[in-house]
Amino acid sequence: MSILAHPLSSISRRALEAPESGIVEVVNYARGRDGLIPLWVGEGDLPTPDFISRVARQSLSDGETFYTWQRGVPALREALSRYYSRHFDATLAADRFYVTGSGMQAIKIALEALTSPGDEVVYLTPAWPNFAAAAAISGANPISVPLSFDNGRWQLDLDRLEAAITPKTRVLFVNTPSNPTGWTATKEDLRALLDLARKHDLWIIADEIYALYFYADARSPSFLDVMAEEEKIVFVNSFSKNWSMTGWRIGWIVAPAALGQVLENLIQYSTSGVAAFIQAGAITALDDGDAFLQANVVRATQSRDILCDALIATNRVETLRPDGAIYAFLKIDGIDDSRRAAIDIVDRSLVGLAPGTAFGEGGAAFLRACFLRDPLQVREAADRLADYIAKL
Repeated sequence: MSILAHPLSSISRRALEAPESGIVEVVNYARGRDGLIPLWVGEGDLPTPDFISRVARQSLSDGETFYTWQRGVPALREALSRYYSRHFDATLAADRFYVTGSGMQAIKIALEALTSPGDEVVYLTPAWPNFAAAAAISGANPISVPLSFDNGRWQLDLDRLEAAITPKTRVLFVNTPSNPTGWTATKEDLRALLDLARKHDLWIIADEIYALYFYADARSPSFLDVMAEEEKIVFVNSFSKNWSMTGWRIGWIVAPAALGQVLENLIQYSTSGVAAFIQAGAITALDDGDAFLQANVVRATQSRDILCDALIATNRVETLRPDGAIYAFLKIDGIDDSRRAAIDIVDRSLVGLAPGTAFGEGGAAFLRACFLRDPLQVREAADRLADYIAKL
């Protein structure tokens, strides 16, 4: 009689090596604590506004529950074209857009389209951990290149980045404004990155999800400002942050039209498209959601200033108000193990932070706080953290 081997002994190495999220680990540890202020994940505290939800409910009530366009319903792709015209002054035809089941799926599909097993993808750290994990699951090798950090500010080291490029490199992943650091590429940075990609014949995956969470102007600089018409750039994005739609799981890709059938096929063989009633809500978010988005940015600005100013005032925190995104990335004097510190802060202060160990090279000594919340709640969190720091 044969003995059944352990089930894990025969599953794929890539699946086995997929890392546990260091952010989710802390969330699971503290979930449900009374009085806890959760600043650990990248979402705000407001539900999706009713003007969006109402349209989705009506679509569902009308029976729009059948299979639909793999690339996204034409009306949504046209709405995305209008959105880019309005916010980016960019003329992009509807056939450049592909609707996905979240920004995360947009990244995964882009990686599947642009890499083969053994290829290398170079990315800047500290970074949202899901990109590197998704690359590895797809069979590519993620190569991290740390941003430089000095006096609270993060900066691109272009020479260090180019030194990481090898003959196996196929993709350069650029997230700006950055999760978790808030680093935001200037137009000069973007031109330099684009020149580097052209020089080495690389694709760029551009994650500009936080482009409208920029605190010096209406939006951050974009590759759309510096690129030519048919550059090797794939943009990935999401409805989650702009319109408080994290739970909806809908995102999009902007890519050269020549990739259309490839991307449609990858969508077909993963989710076979996004539900029509979800897409109905997304159209309304794009066309009618600018005021809500702008209010979210105002709220984030207020809470950013409250949190960062209070912690800088302790003289024990090395950070600056970030230029973009919705996070403060904090280096607290006396903390080297941010995973252990995140657990301790939950226990002693009832504030949920994400440990910098989750964000890769260069992040271990930091903690990330999402400030897209009620400014009064953020002030209470800042007071609790300042008290915690004073007792270290």
